[in-house]
Amino acid sequence: MKQYEAEQSPEILEKLLQLSAQWAAEQNCYGYYPNTEADIAGKRIFLADDEDGIEAYLLGKVESAKNMKSIMPEGTQYFEVEELYVVPEKRSQGIGEALFRFAEEKIKKEAEFIVLSTASKNSKAILHFYLDELDMQFWSARLFKKVGE
Repeated sequence: MKQYEAEQSPEILEKLLQLSAQWAAEQNCYGYYPNTEADIAGKRIFLADDEDGIEAYLLGKVESAKNMKSIMPEGTQYFEVEELYVVPEKRSQGIGEALFRFAEEKIKKEAEFIVLSTASKNSKAILHFYLDELDMQFWSARLFKKVGE
């Protein structure tokens, strides 16, 4: 498996749009819709691939903290992970963790924190991944329950 940061090219963009559509079809995240070119524009792109092609991607960008005082001072630079996707047949093999750690190493001179939100329908697995495997800290949660049926 090779990990690298990719420049946005027509070939990379096409593959990311295909993978995003595949992810949306899985319906394992609340409100996830396939990306458009505009969704990817201006993002940093980190990829993991092997002889079969791209097996995972991570998209994000460096931001300046606003209204995050409970974890960092105003204006602190942080990297917002917007998407981390591993193709289904390659999951639970350490690819997502390795790609995350690769991206973390690449952005550490530009950002003091990594931040992300998740809308996974498998909250136990995703929390295990981010908290236990990637050593992230829990910050907040937004929960829902449908009533009146």
